[in-house]
Amino acid sequence: MTRDECIALDARDPLAAHRDKFSLPEGIVYLDGNSLGALPRAAIERVARVVEHEWGAGLIRSWNAARWIDLPRRVGAKIAHLIGAQTHEVMCADSTSINLFKVLSTALRLQGSRPQASLRERKVILSEKTNFPTDLYVAQGIVDVLGQGHEIRLVEFDQVADAIDDRTAVVMLTHVNFRTGAMHSMQELTSRAHSAGALTVWDLSHSAGAVPVDLNGAAADFAVGCGYKYLNGGPGAPAFVFVASRHLAAIADDTYAQPLAGWLGHHAPFEFVAEYRPAMSIDRYAVGTPSIVALSALEVGVDTVLSAGIDALRVKSIALTDLFIEVVEQRCAALGLSLASPRNSSLRGSQVCFSHPHAYAVMQALIQRGVIGDFRAPDIVRFGFAPLYVSYEDVWDAAEALHQVLAEREWQRTEFQTREAVT
Repeated sequence: MTRDECIALDARDPLAAHRDKFSLPEGIVYLDGNSLGALPRAAIERVARVVEHEWGAGLIRSWNAARWIDLPRRVGAKIAHLIGAQTHEVMCADSTSINLFKVLSTALRLQGSRPQASLRERKVILSEKTNFPTDLYVAQGIVDVLGQGHEIRLVEFDQVADAIDDRTAVVMLTHVNFRTGAMHSMQELTSRAHSAGALTVWDLSHSAGAVPVDLNGAAADFAVGCGYKYLNGGPGAPAFVFVASRHLAAIADDTYAQPLAGWLGHHAPFEFVAEYRPAMSIDRYAVGTPSIVALSALEVGVDTVLSAGIDALRVKSIALTDLFIEVVEQRCAALGLSLASPRNSSLRGSQVCFSHPHAYAVMQALIQRGVIGDFRAPDIVRFGFAPLYVSYEDVWDAAEALHQVLAEREWQRTEFQTREAVT
């Protein structure tokens, strides 16, 4: 594949026009949309309108007049179309970690209320060793707070199915691994968990907006995800939470099945009564007042994904990532890189990762050349491909820059050796 052939692919790309919807700096190849999506141009106008007109002129009246109060459900309903959920099963609130605390607590409470099918109690939260660390930290915190003898069992990525047994209460997994891009089979693992009597919690942070997800098709129980990666919602954008309808019904009479009982999760928030009575809907997974400016930006970001269609995005994602692997391995053979992502695109999300002994310095040298990816400890250079705005020409230019960094040993320069706070 040559650079001219990549440019020709861009000319035939049905999604090419979507690139113009984003504000991308001149001379930058941006391959870090799996950490922070690029800025949609429409978000600039939307946020300005919210700040200047709805907040500035409307003041508190905009909770009704501009329907701020509906934003968590409205944006959640849009995300539902991207993750195979019903619109009433998803809402936007808080952060991914806080939402994980909510749904994992609910799942453990449901399991504790079920009659045991065996003599052994279900006390195991099963996950993988390379799951995103904060998910494991949240689980550890819940185990400590509950003090009911739960334990966390961690296994290798490909050992999850075999590790599910009659002691497993919850299988908690990230759909696409943050470090390697390896993707679990949601349907297969959810089916295996249910056969053993376990529930599932899926983290979709590296899936939503790039990979087709079918939560209800897989009969998933709970899911969470962030809004600032492939959904292009901006830094620290609100997260989303999914609870299957059957579980919303099952916890209807359990006041604290969602333990973070906040005023907006109340059945009637503006009655301001002392006794908590949860909403009989996904609204009970709200806690405090939502960030309206951030939700408004997120809605624009979600709209950018919906306008292209998730299936079309997946087709291009596979083409981009396959091409990147091909060109990098052609140009950078014997230069110390090793593919860390699955070669089979059906087992890979929308990112490609390579390992290198000096990965951090390599990435810093690349960024100096205008190719922005990121580093993940201990030895991963990570490249995210957001099909809405990444071009085939970008793929070639990034691979060529990587070749130059490695072949010229640019990564050895002193300024690339000191790690910044954010990598």
